[in-house]
Amino acid sequence: MQICGIDDAGRGPMLGPLVIAGISLDKKNIKELNALGVKDSKKLTPKLREVLYKKIINTVDDYYITKISPKSIDASVKKHCLNDLEAKYMAKVVSKLNPDISYVDSCDVNPTRFGKEISKLSDNHKIKSYHRADSRFVVVSAASILAKVTRDRAIMRLKKEHNLGSGYPSDSVTVKFVTKYYKTNQEMPKFVRKSWKPVQKIIENN
Repeated sequence: MQICGIDDAGRGPMLGPLVIAGISLDKKNIKELNALGVKDSKKLTPKLREVLYKKIINTVDDYYITKISPKSIDASVKKHCLNDLEAKYMAKVVSKLNPDISYVDSCDVNPTRFGKEISKLSDNHKIKSYHRADSRFVVVSAASILAKVTRDRAIMRLKKEHNLGSGYPSDSVTVKFVTKYYKTNQEMPKFVRKSWKPVQKIIENN
């Protein structure tokens, strides 16, 4: 029986991609993930996440990682359907891995509704959707590590060119970078989410 875990990384920041990752493996091998020390990516150091990333890929039967661009995020925010966009991409992961059952970390306040949406979009695959699934199910923890490492690598690539901090609206380095870039170029860089309220505020004030 193939079990799949799916999670996202980078939903909150005002720049960079939103990453969705999924892993699948045989139910009887789930304990191997526990043995590796896999847990919710937020509870691990970046260094340890990198180490586990490679180990997870070597342990699971299959995995799939997809990135949602700021442009796609902006288009969905305009229509107030970022959750729908995530559901669509999570369904893509489910269809790709084709497991018997998938555990997903719900970004919707209503996990059941979110699970039903993914199921509908993935030819009625069986979906179990929960809040904090990344700390409750090791298959989702494994997916959270793949998503986080992929997101961090994308940000590191951007950092080679720009001093942009963590990408979060609460980070003054990030806010300073976005403000300065806009003032200088009168437009936002492609990797910034223009629909985010803090970004719109910067545009309005300058």
